[in-house]
Amino acid sequence: MHVLLLGGTAEARRLAGLLHGTPGLELTNSLAGRVTSPRLPLGEIRVGGFGGVEGLIAWLRDHRADAVVDATHPFATTMSSHAAQAAAATHLPLLALRRPGWVRAEGDQWHEVASLDEAARELPALGRRVFLTTGRMGLAAFAGLDDLWFLVRSVDAPGPPHPPRMEVLLDRGPFTLDGERALLRRHRIDVVVTKDSGGAATAPKLTAAREAGLPVVVVRRPPVPEGVPVVTDPDRAARWVRDRLARAPRPGR
Repeated sequence: MHVLLLGGTAEARRLAGLLHGTPGLELTNSLAGRVTSPRLPLGEIRVGGFGGVEGLIAWLRDHRADAVVDATHPFATTMSSHAAQAAAATHLPLLALRRPGWVRAEGDQWHEVASLDEAARELPALGRRVFLTTGRMGLAAFAGLDDLWFLVRSVDAPGPPHPPRMEVLLDRGPFTLDGERALLRRHRIDVVVTKDSGGAATAPKLTAAREAGLPVVVVRRPPVPEGVPVVTDPDRAARWVRDRLARAPRPGR
């Protein structure tokens, strides 16, 4: 049985570790290649895009894939959509692995929005010194905010277009609560912008903002493509794969 694991997340790496070495299972980890030095999972790895839906369909057929697990970032909407279309076209089972989203706690001053563009429109009324933690992609949405200063944290350096008044902090989670508290104080942050990526690695910024009484603009995560089953932890995803492996035809049967 050959499974294509669309990864790049901590959950995907955990799933690859759980499945690595399983007798009868061939696992291909696919990474988008957007990060210069990604954390690599166990097993076979391919890097780069497929060439759209048709390219993914061709890859699945050429490599005789039997199932697909979409464990991409919750905001990787294009790849998730392509996976759903390609799985339907090839009649392959597809599972989405998504970490749970964050839950608002007492004292949070969240302003939930549907997009980065909407987040940019909200900002001028909320603060002047922005901690922007949405990654290096999509900074164009904030490029016209000349009166605001941005601290942009990302794994790799962003390119233009981006806000004209900006300092870049190259860093990768997990982050600590003490570290996030110190960062907000040191840069005199008065508003935070984040995507609802979920997970524990970057959640301390939300606690630090709550303690400091800061507003947080939260971009809501997009839905998983309609009809795709979803699990929220790698253990359940591993069971899904193993259940299919157990039912797969064996040579000589």
